Amino acid sequence: MTILLVLLVLGAFFCLYRALRGPSISDRVMAVDVMAVIFTSITALMALRYNLAYLLDLSIALAVISFVATLALAKYLEGRSLDD
Repeated sequence: MTILLVLLVLGAFFCLYRALRGPSISDRVMAVDVMAVIFTSITALMALRYNLAYLLDLSIALAVISFVATLALAKYLEGRSLDD
């Protein structure tokens, strides 16, 4: 499980690089979305490893917030308002 966590953290750093240096705004949004998925995975793995149920709740909340934020940013990039 430690190797998996190291690989996820390494992937998060690559996404951070893309978020900072992305050539377009859509690349940056995609990198931030993937980072949120990686952090959700890390939180879920830590919950399994240390047998802490509240980390699973945190993981679910992070996933929902990430999903809503991605939808809002996609609407913003299309130039539409949020209530369309």
